[in-house]
Amino acid sequence: MEEDSVLKAFGKIVLKSRTELGLSQEKLAEIAGLDRTYISSVERGQRNISLMNIVKLAHALSVEPCDLLKNIGGYIE
Repeated sequence: MEEDSVLKAFGKIVLKSRTELGLSQEKLAEIAGLDRTYISSVERGQRNISLMNIVKLAHALSVEPCDLLKNIGGYIE
């Protein structure tokens, strides 16, 4: 499993979760206390996100951190 594919898979999960809630990247960033460009790079799989930022994103998306990770294998290409 390559790091790049894991990061892209995580980004797809964040994107899916965000769009299901009808949130823009800007609104998600505001709720999570992160920058919109950071959210964008996570969703594109270009950022190796820290555990603390996973927790912030999960809270902003109203899910548990484990929910963002538990099905990651299904998104890996």
